[in-house]
Amino acid sequence: MNKRRDQLKVMMAPITAPPAPSEDRPTRSPVSSGSLKAMGLSLQSLSDDADEAHALRAQLASGAQVVELDPNLVDPAFIRDRLNVSDGDEFEAFKAGLSEDGQQVPILVRPRADAPGRYQAAYGHRRVAALRALGRPVKAIVRELSDEELIVAQGKENTDRKDLSFIERALFAARLEDRGFSRTAIMSALSVPKGNLSTMISLVRELPEDLIVAIGAAPKIGRPRWEQLASLVKQGDEKWREAVSDPDFQTAQSDARFERVLKALVRRPKKPATHIVKSDDGKQVARIQRAKDQTRLTIDNRHAPDFGAYLVDQLPEIYAAFKRRADA
Repeated sequence: MNKRRDQLKVMMAPITAPPAPSEDRPTRSPVSSGSLKAMGLSLQSLSDDADEAHALRAQLASGAQVVELDPNLVDPAFIRDRLNVSDGDEFEAFKAGLSEDGQQVPILVRPRADAPGRYQAAYGHRRVAALRALGRPVKAIVRELSDEELIVAQGKENTDRKDLSFIERALFAARLEDRGFSRTAIMSALSVPKGNLSTMISLVRELPEDLIVAIGAAPKIGRPRWEQLASLVKQGDEKWREAVSDPDFQTAQSDARFERVLKALVRRPKKPATHIVKSDDGKQVARIQRAKDQTRLTIDNRHAPDFGAYLVDQLPEIYAAFKRRADA
């Protein structure tokens, strides 16, 4: 474990840009690695940071320049890949980490041709939101990107970091298709094979988008549970609308919101109607339970020890009388 942690520390060492080719071109400042002690980071967090460090090294090695931008000038991508970007305790912890350690990895933006002076983020939306709330500039790499290049970069960054939930990836894929992107481009953006992509998009098509958005990322909920929810919604039950309109719904964690909706839609079998037959002195003689497919009669032998035997003897005649009445 210590050996692996040491390797991660090496990968997170301060990163500098390549040397300037001439005296006229200013050198780029090192990007601080920050402290690995903050927030009691787990080993998974260290792995994520190491992945980011590798990505940043590649960006700088390719000649990308890191600049500081006003986060208020950075607009979100034209298709959002995240749900609940700035909600909940997780975001507050993320913001606190940025406040203490600073921004370690720059975001990727492109200049907006339709709004000079403004930029559109390919990825890094949480960083933008957190730094905007903190009143700090955001470190960014600015590139000219086509729409397809932007969504490929957007999907690739989140795929590499593995921090998008199943439903976020599926919804992102469906939204990209709605904007006219080819399945080939979407497969490249999400790094998923054709069959998986078709399943993801089909599942989203079976669910109202406002329901998905209301539930949120639900990071612990995988494809089988979402398929179960979709099958229930397809039956036409609208009880999920009551669930999401509950004042306490949005205060719950996203995974808990999913469970609430699922619980509202799961149809539990109705208890059979029960009728009690009592003697003149109030003692229970028989219990009759009537369900859709059967009627069950239970005789209490403690209070009517001979009644059960009598009823069994008379049952053929009772049934015959019933038939005569039905045929009359």
